[in-house]
Amino acid sequence: MNSAAGWTSGQPKMRILYEDNHLLGIEKPVNIPTQEDASGDADLLNLLKEDIKERYQKPGNVYLGLVHRLDRPVGGAMIFAKTSKAASRLSDAVRTRKFAKSYLAVVHGQPQESRGRLIDTLLKDERTNTVSVVAAGTPGGKEAMLDYTVLGTSGKHGLSLVQIELHTGRSHQIRVQMNQLGCPLYGDQKYGARVNKPGQQIALWSLYVGFPHPVSKEPVDLVSYPPAQFPWDQWETRIYAQVAENLVSSGHI
Repeated sequence: MNSAAGWTSGQPKMRILYEDNHLLGIEKPVNIPTQEDASGDADLLNLLKEDIKERYQKPGNVYLGLVHRLDRPVGGAMIFAKTSKAASRLSDAVRTRKFAKSYLAVVHGQPQESRGRLIDTLLKDERTNTVSVVAAGTPGGKEAMLDYTVLGTSGKHGLSLVQIELHTGRSHQIRVQMNQLGCPLYGDQKYGARVNKPGQQIALWSLYVGFPHPVSKEPVDLVSYPPAQFPWDQWETRIYAQVAENLVSSGHI
């Protein structure tokens, strides 16, 4: 099966972006953990295993490999491996940077430069599950790098729409690095509490995931647009569509 549409069978229903015998690409709903965590809440990995088991009447345990992660409050395009071979090859693609990820974010304020590259050293505190920017060479610190492009501004609300491409996959990377730049993400209670209100949904979305298929080597492109609600609705959908089209057509990987 090779599907670019459809929905999973369980609750919550999730849009299927791509599926064949090797891969499952879905649109992750917000506020669901990618994998089991201390909250004990239903997690995406196990929900999808149950879905595959139900849709295909599979007996016993279902294999599903986690290739990359999205923070709990983040939604959008995400790929899983349905075989161990696919998981291994996709992990190689991530390691050799043949696995492209592009995000959309709404941030407070406007970066001084319309585009740029951010390179920081990040250190995670496992006890508090928070990440901070530290001096290069700090024990345990890891280099984090991303590119950003400002796509538009909303003067009425003092917000900017930014496209972000990750070159490393550090925990909370986009949230921490954009906050360090002076432009915390809209709705981010952890790193932007000074400008956000409790209850606001973080405005970070996985727009695009692209990689060579682990078996056929043909390009696979997953695209997911953010919801038509504030603050995303401050910009026309055509802007999101144009960015996605450019990523797909440019041979992004």
